[in-house]
Amino acid sequence: MSRMGRVGAETSAGWRSFVRRRTAVFFTFFFPVILIVIFGALIRTDPTGEGLFTEPAAYYVPGYLAVVVLFTPLSRMGSEVARHREGSRFEKLATTPLTRGEWLLAQTAVNAAIIGLASLLILGLVILLTGAQIAFSPLLIPYILIGVICFCGVGAMLGSYTDSQDGAVAASNAIGLPLLFLSETFISLSQLPAWFGPLVNLSPLTYFARGVRAATYTGTEVPAVAGIDPALANLGILTALAVVAFALGARSIPRTD
Repeated sequence: MSRMGRVGAETSAGWRSFVRRRTAVFFTFFFPVILIVIFGALIRTDPTGEGLFTEPAAYYVPGYLAVVVLFTPLSRMGSEVARHREGSRFEKLATTPLTRGEWLLAQTAVNAAIIGLASLLILGLVILLTGAQIAFSPLLIPYILIGVICFCGVGAMLGSYTDSQDGAVAASNAIGLPLLFLSETFISLSQLPAWFGPLVNLSPLTYFARGVRAATYTGTEVPAVAGIDPALANLGILTALAVVAFALGARSIPRTD
């Protein structure tokens, strides 16, 4: 069987496994919907112009998308790798032609399909519930795809180095929650202490948020990087980080248990 055939077969198996878990399907789509309803529809802009959620609704689109681009790969990949370790499935995988990188690529493809559907739902709800004026840029597709690749790699590392599925999920939440709010998604740099500003640049999610905002929202100026259009520059940085994260994630997956 060719490499594409092996990846395709594993992708199909991973998709069927996800669809059979109805609770996982429900909460994958339900969680971002709840956030949009709470933060987008119920919590309104402060009339004094101070505090959280003072920007127009379109400003927070990267944050809503980041919920699924960040949390879904971290939790799904972390728990999937940990589950395979506990069931000694990597030991069986080592007897097949499927490599660790191919296995991770197949799981990433499943996550990309799931998150792509969830992102369409999020964009529709943001427009419907908040009236956000969004520019639909073709760059949204590569941003979501590359973001998924990046965080699938990180999730694979979490699942490889934690001692159980519960540990992987706990680690994904412990890492994901701070990143979600401290990566220029819902909270701007001006609302953070000055000393914390440089640390924001260490988060891959920051480049996702900046790039998506530059591509979809015209109400704020995202700084250019080395004179390059910010939407393209941040995509380039995110791509480089995704390549590194995916390579490290594939390398971290054990050959045997």
